[in-house]
Amino acid sequence: MSRRARPSLETRVLLAALLGGAPAVIVSLVACARWDADPVLREVLAGAIVLVWLLASLGVRDVLVRRFQTLANMIGALREGDTTLRARDADPQDSIGLALWEVNALAQQLRARRLETLEATSLLRQVLESIDVALFAFDPGGRLRLVNAGAEALLGMPAERALGRDAASLGLAGALEGATPRLVELRLPGGAGRWEVRRGTYRQGGQPHELVVLSDLSRALREEEREAWLRLIRVLGHEINNSLAPIQSIAGSLLTALDREGGPAADEDLRSGLRVVHNRAQALGRFLSAYAQLARLPAPVPGDVHVGEWVRRTAALEKRVAVRVDPGPDAMLHADGDQLDQLLINLVRNAADAVLETGGRVRVAWTLAHGWLALDVEDEGPGLADTANLFVPFFTTKPHGAGIGLALSRQIAEAHGGTLTLANREGVRGCVARIQLPAGAPAAGARHG
Repeated sequence: MSRRARPSLETRVLLAALLGGAPAVIVSLVACARWDADPVLREVLAGAIVLVWLLASLGVRDVLVRRFQTLANMIGALREGDTTLRARDADPQDSIGLALWEVNALAQQLRARRLETLEATSLLRQVLESIDVALFAFDPGGRLRLVNAGAEALLGMPAERALGRDAASLGLAGALEGATPRLVELRLPGGAGRWEVRRGTYRQGGQPHELVVLSDLSRALREEEREAWLRLIRVLGHEINNSLAPIQSIAGSLLTALDREGGPAADEDLRSGLRVVHNRAQALGRFLSAYAQLARLPAPVPGDVHVGEWVRRTAALEKRVAVRVDPGPDAMLHADGDQLDQLLINLVRNAADAVLETGGRVRVAWTLAHGWLALDVEDEGPGLADTANLFVPFFTTKPHGAGIGLALSRQIAEAHGGTLTLANREGVRGCVARIQLPAGAPAAGARHG
């Protein structure tokens, strides 16, 4: 059994208008029939009443239909993306007019958002074209859907030829596999070398897409390597020249003295010159030994290190000044105990050297938060005058320093996945060295301090 079709809105409005005016029309027709007048006049008047009734009902229908059609046209335009149309009959004091007013406001808001989206898209395009990386986007089937200028240069072809091809045919299959970020060796038409691969996922059209970013590290690594060699050559040249210059001068003087008539004075000059040669040779040997120590730091051999015992044992090795150890939380480190000893010995020794000038104190304390150990070595020394070169190998402000202590200490901290920083204390004299290392579980059964 089929359900009866519902009358259209236009029909229902017309029927409502007719029914609304029907009582008045009936009364008018009855009055007209009882009117004592010419029959022809009564018929004309009755016809006019009926005609006005029908025209008024049709007018009510047309007004409502037009306004609803205007509303439908506005919504249709918004659906098609046209936000320029505006309804003229928008009136917040009228029910349908209020609907039109809201649609006008919606169109204006959508237009503003569309302009913002276009501006943001334009900015994004400019950024993608300006950044010094190669950017690729692949669809779920592994086919290329988006490239920037850097990617086009790397592929050695324009986007029109590259889009739609799969990653394997472009030589990028390895970039879609494995963990990221990581370094890979790539040989592509636009360049070969070491690249950092980063990958992310975004959705477009309801489908997950893969975003791949390749950063060329070869140029930066070559520049860093060149700078490192230049720094090393400068340091080695400076230290070797400092030793060879007096050796050459003393050797020339000794040769001159030997050519002259010998005697006690000549013997003394010879002994003095040999002592200088010996001392400078020893200094050069110490320098090369220190460099070898810095260059050949072995990989850590991890073991369990109890923080409290490590700190107290190392602090007790410093005999020139008293080192105060503040109790801290129980913690264990999974680290190379020998290397950590060397790290903390260097920092405590530096702090002790600083307070020997001022008569201040040295304090060691540590905290544990969010799986990280933070250990501070504080001193009341004169503070740091040059913080830019603190960790530069062979840079030192001490008369007899080798300039490798802090560089070696930071290397040990970073080898354990941590950091080492050195800074002047705020508001008081002295400086603080902070070691941050990943910590294990609290020491079982251990006491504080």
